[in-house]
Amino acid sequence: MTHYKLTLAYDGTKFAGYQIQPRQRTVQGVLEKALGKMAKVDHIHVDGSGRTDSGVHALGQVISFDYPGNIPERSMMLAMNSLMPLDVEILKAEIVPATFHARYSAKGKRYVYRVARGRFTDPFNRLYTGHYPYPLDLDRIQAALKDVVGTHDFTSFAASGGVIEDKVRTIYEATVQDDPAHNEIRFEFYGNGFLYNMVRILVATLLEIGNGRRDVHDFQRLYQVKDRQQARGTAPASGLYLKEVYY
Repeated sequence: MTHYKLTLAYDGTKFAGYQIQPRQRTVQGVLEKALGKMAKVDHIHVDGSGRTDSGVHALGQVISFDYPGNIPERSMMLAMNSLMPLDVEILKAEIVPATFHARYSAKGKRYVYRVARGRFTDPFNRLYTGHYPYPLDLDRIQAALKDVVGTHDFTSFAASGGVIEDKVRTIYEATVQDDPAHNEIRFEFYGNGFLYNMVRILVATLLEIGNGRRDVHDFQRLYQVKDRQQARGTAPASGLYLKEVYY
């Protein structure tokens, strides 16, 4: 057996998320089917760094698996890409120690969220951005992002479908950049871990702050109340990208 680490990108639009599900097209399902075909075995289990939801994209998702054979790294990348659909690309293949685990070895993750600001939805970008056509004060958002950085209990920012009890996470960086050329703003979050739908809820809250519908420092209150209902919105999956996983 040889233990591999693969880095990949995918367009999440036509996937029912990363995690394998019965009778659904998933990223994990596509990967495991390709590996089984290569190895001529019934099944090769793939571990991912995390589960992206339906419609969420990845620029640097990471997987690990045991393969019954010893294929050079470049050959593994080429072989896998020859079996990938057009919405998945293997960016890098590495042979790693058997102790490496795509999920449990991860030290941090970085996400990007793109928000289109046009009055109407751009038909060519609707699957790759969220959309917020209302006025935004970026200075208010910048001030609010300072409250996001640090170690906090993010209970108010975790979707009810999550099963993890410990909601404390540390955010190392939280930024927003204006992209007037594309009429977008782009959020970026780097932390030691993220809860189910956490980034999308953070973005929805920040947009409300930018629009003046919340106090600039409402995050401080939301950390204390630990109430998902008070954070309210969830930004669309289409604007979210898993950018990088750190080990």
